[in-house]
Amino acid sequence: MSAMVQIPTVSIIGRPNVGKSTLFNRLLGKRQAIVHDQPGVTRDRLFSQVVSDELQFELIDTGGLVPGDDPLGLGDQVMLAIEESDLLIMVVDGKEGLVAADERVWSEVRKRGKPTLLVVNKGDTIAAQENFDEFYRLGLERQILLSAEHGIGVGELFTVMAEYLPSKDELAPPPGPEVPAIAVVGRPNVGKSSLVNRLLGQPRVLVSPVAGTTRDPIDTVLTYEDQNYCLVDTAGIRRRSQVTGVAEDVAVMFARRQIERADLAVLVIDASQGVTSGDLAIAGTAWELGRSVVVAFNKWDLLDEESRKDLEDSWPRLQDMLGNPMRVNISAVSARRVDRLLPSIQATLERFRTQMTTSDVNRFFEKALIHHTPPQHRGRAWRLYYATQVSTGPPTFMLFANRTLERSDTYRRYLENRLRDQLDLSGVPVRLVIRQRG
Repeated sequence: MSAMVQIPTVSIIGRPNVGKSTLFNRLLGKRQAIVHDQPGVTRDRLFSQVVSDELQFELIDTGGLVPGDDPLGLGDQVMLAIEESDLLIMVVDGKEGLVAADERVWSEVRKRGKPTLLVVNKGDTIAAQENFDEFYRLGLERQILLSAEHGIGVGELFTVMAEYLPSKDELAPPPGPEVPAIAVVGRPNVGKSSLVNRLLGQPRVLVSPVAGTTRDPIDTVLTYEDQNYCLVDTAGIRRRSQVTGVAEDVAVMFARRQIERADLAVLVIDASQGVTSGDLAIAGTAWELGRSVVVAFNKWDLLDEESRKDLEDSWPRLQDMLGNPMRVNISAVSARRVDRLLPSIQATLERFRTQMTTSDVNRFFEKALIHHTPPQHRGRAWRLYYATQVSTGPPTFMLFANRTLERSDTYRRYLENRLRDQLDLSGVPVRLVIRQRG
């Protein structure tokens, strides 16, 4: 097993309306979060990558935290973001000074034991400058006076953050094509941790319930039939497998971080619950990111005849979304059929790297156009001049035609599906880039 430093996560926290979203936008360098003076505007976590001269990290903007008074139901989701984070930035309103709500927020957050920087916002005002020292009563070691709106003090914030986060030079590069990366993803409590342990063939230490004991993401190298595979962030898999009550969008956010670094996602689904909206959301994320997918229906041994029928009834929607992926019915606890998973992963990864010659590509599209006549638009049929494959992983084709086809166009979907069928690209996205030529 080899440990590597992955991109760290930083969450901006605090009570409502102290300038969290303004700071998020300032650190990001663009307007992504909605900035409004109405408390509760940031109901969902926003996350994006920040790259500075020396740092690279994922930044999360959370909703306002009001311990004991949470009409919007944000508290649990904010706490999940905190658990996921390597560093917290707690924002307070320097103009207002220290208030009881700030003390309640910090009292709740400090229990998590996470490194935290205090940002005293609105530092361009005389009131914030005069109130700065009183925030030391909270007991945080490091606090910075800044103005998120005007950018004053942001440079100092980056400098202090560098003391807590790895530099860009310390971050592990993504695995190369010679070591395909596999992300085991799914909703909480579907058995991801148990499956990872089975794949590795040995038990692993479970995450301690004490906050902060397993912070460094761990990539694990697995060898199968003389081929090395990189299991992405297995520490995260084990940690989040134990979490209950995770909101669907938070689970998707966690999965997205792993999928982005992978070539293939093993989507683990609790067979006893059928295909849920959360499963579909994670599947859609993998497909949107252009990753191949193998589906593992876990806890198969727990199904009775009626449950199996319900599962089969819910399968077609997922099957269609993921381009008819390979599917393995397993029990991670008993190891039933887990040995069939790696061959499915191998086969899907080979398809993910499919390469065609330009002559074969053009012959394929010629036959496809003959088999199904292109549609007309304003009396003119869609006409293809030339096609070539421009990349693999996923297979991507450049088409030169007399006009483009929208992503939702049915003929475009026909061409993608025919490519998948003809090349046996089950569970592999196909990308068509259509360029208009006069």
